Order: sequence, then structure tokens, then C-alpha cells
Amino acid sequence: MDLQLAGKTAVVTGGSKGIGLALVRTLLAEGMRVVTGSRTITAELKETDAVPVTVDLSTSSGPAQLIDSAIAELGGIDLLVNNVGVGDTDEFAKGARFNLLELPDDAWEDTFNLHFYSALRASRAALPSLIERKGTIINISSIGARLAAAGPANYNVSKAALSALTKVIAEQFGGQGVRAITVSPGPVSTGVWTDPDGFVGRLAKEQGVAHEAFVDQLISGLGVTTGRIAAPEEVARLIAFLASPVNITGNEYLIDGGMIKHV
Repeated sequence: MDLQLAGKTAVVTGGSKGIGLALVRTLLAEGMRVVTGSRTITAELKETDAVPVTVDLSTSSGPAQLIDSAIAELGGIDLLVNNVGVGDTDEFAKGARFNLLELPDDAWEDTFNLHFYSALRASRAALPSLIERKGTIINISSIGARLAAAGPANYNVSKAALSALTKVIAEQFGGQGVRAITVSPGPVSTGVWTDPDGFVGRLAKEQGVAHEAFVDQLISGLGVTTGRIAAPEEVARLIAFLASPVNITGNEYLIDGGMIKHV
């Protein structure tokens, strides 16, 4: 299938690993020119033809810095994917360990800066170019936004805000040709799940359970119908399809193996 993306341009936040890296590779394979921003440039990212920008997207100036660099490199932006997420494992784990009385303000602020404000700021900076080129914004949320009581509370709430932001962008700028879509993955085989020192790996150690066995327990307990974790490449393919010229905007697409079961 020709997704009609060849020759177009994309900015991907958090493209150094995980879903972001898989997406960079997928978009490049579709013939797009890609700029990506992250705090570190991994060896795997260097092996691609993407243009990497070293930037801290959790800062107030970082997202605009990335977009300015991308426009200078690409001339204009057809697609913005706000993907950056999770960040420091220890900080991520605090939201799962502490309740509202225990989780301090700075944990909420750090989480919202990374997951919500980075997307808001990048979108605002990119919108003039996206309006000019009738482009698309895709926000990578999480099924955690629908499961606020489970997992890191501050992360889940920030992702719920990100999903709402998609609706706002779609409504305010749809008349100018800009589409906005949310993609909400469930468990994905990134470092959060696969790294022995990642979030799930640390939980397994704390409970004295082998990592793989603990993952299987979680997948079963979460009600993943397919019985497996999604691959980053599967999420990337969904994003690439949604970036193609289709009459879709304001919607959320789950890729969760059947976890969310309500209509």
C-alpha cells in the first residue's frame, strides 16, 4: 500500500529508542524526511538517515528549539508526532508507589512537563507550518489515560490531558486543514517492560519473581486478549497509516491487545 508519504517531512519527539525509534525507521522507509529530538542520540538512531537534535523537551524552550531546527532543516513540517515519554525510571515509579497524599508537586510538574507541556509547546510552535501545509499532529497517549486508578497516577493523568489536547487541536484547526489524532498503546516491548532495570523489571525484583514470569502475570492480570505485548514496529505502522491522507481527525486509536473492553 502506498501511504503517499514520500517526499513529505516529519518531526518525531523522543525518537532515540522504543516507539519513537521504530517510527523514525518506518517513516524513513516510506520516503519521508525526518527530524527527531531527544536528550540523547543513541547509536541506533545514528544509524538511520534521520536528523537528530539534542534537546530537553521537558523545558519551556526545548520544544520550540526542536521545531525551529526542523523547519530550518526541512523547510516546513507535514507531520508532528508527540511521542516523548516516561523519562527517568525512578521518577516514573514514584507515581505507582505513592498516593495523592504522598506524591509531591514536583513529581506532577516533571511528569506534565514531559508528557503534556512538551506536546503543547511543540504543537504551538509547529502549527503555523502545519496550517500552511495542511499537516497532521499525532499525540502518543496511553491506555493509562483510561485506567487512571492503575499504574503511575501522575503519568496517567498527564496522558489523559494529552488525549484531550488532541480534541482541542482537531476542533480549533480542522477548518484550516490540520488533523489531530491520538494513538494510545497498551503494553509495548520497550525498556519499561523489557529492561531488567526498567519499571516492570524493578517491580519483578521487588516481588522476587523472574522478570519474564512477572511480565506474563501482568499481561494476564491486565486482561490482554491477545496474550502478548505489542512490538514498537506495530505501533509505528499504525501511526504511519494515520499520517497518510485519510479523513480521520479528533479520534483515539487503541493498540492494546484488547485490554480496553468497554464500548
